[in-house]
Amino acid sequence: MPRTLITGGAGFLGSHLCDRFVAEGHQVICMDNLITGKAENIAHLFGQPNFLFVQHDVTNYIVVEGALDYILHFASPASPIDYLKFPIQTLKVGSLGTHKALGLAKAKGARFLLASTSEVYGDPLIHPQHEEYWGNVNPIGVRGVYDEAKRFAEALTMAYQRYHGVDTRIVRIFNTYGPRMRVDDGRAIPAFFSQAISGQPLTVFGDGSQTRSVCYVDDLVDGIYRLLRSDAQDPVNIGNPDELTMLALAQEIKELTASSSPIEFCALPKDDPQVRQPDITRARQTLHWEPKVSRREGLARTMEYFRAALAGK
Repeated sequence: MPRTLITGGAGFLGSHLCDRFVAEGHQVICMDNLITGKAENIAHLFGQPNFLFVQHDVTNYIVVEGALDYILHFASPASPIDYLKFPIQTLKVGSLGTHKALGLAKAKGARFLLASTSEVYGDPLIHPQHEEYWGNVNPIGVRGVYDEAKRFAEALTMAYQRYHGVDTRIVRIFNTYGPRMRVDDGRAIPAFFSQAISGQPLTVFGDGSQTRSVCYVDDLVDGIYRLLRSDAQDPVNIGNPDELTMLALAQEIKELTASSSPIEFCALPKDDPQVRQPDITRARQTLHWEPKVSRREGLARTMEYFRAALAGK
């Protein structure tokens, strides 16, 4: 039975990964300091013999008794509202946390997978974005605390691969959505659903012409699982290339929820990327992966989660 450590395992993505790996027959150790993660995301796994939760900050030394086969490093604030609230912690978990997790992988002989992000491409000058693109990032801008933390984490991961022989994988995650996103997450889909269901105006930044490509969480988790089990040691984009504007997304959610809320426009945040679309050629060729859940279906599933979450507040 493989033994797997998932840092950030109580977060939105991490908790879905815990579900998948428990279902695949792994012994899962979920590690999280609960700054942005929630115990409720993994509560249904408590008591299962193959699941263990450890509350710990991975910027400190990580101790795991016994063997480890896999380490998935997902610990980090991920939404702008979080990494702007916790800028130092974001930089520390991307640097010190990645260093501690890689050191553990080296000591245990475990395969290591880093959760990186499409934000390493910054406000891209090429479109769509492929893995060979080096990005266009403002290192001293407000978003730099997240972007540069992930860029450093990638560099450190490759250094451990090249100089210590650690078996590593890097996933560059594009915009993902689904159940267990926080109501106050701050990203577009949670904000639009919360506003539409609550009867508040849907706030669109700028004129809404900026684009994103959104991927349902189940598809992302499947891509990550395939990447971990593959031989692909270079970064791999995982995301849905179905691109749309933020205004179109707001209108789609307004229609889906049958909301009478108006759409309001507000100032565009500094360094907000104008376009975002993954080139998933490498994922298709090396992982035989591509997204299966349509945006309409994924949004419908997510809507039901937000309706229940808002009703329970």
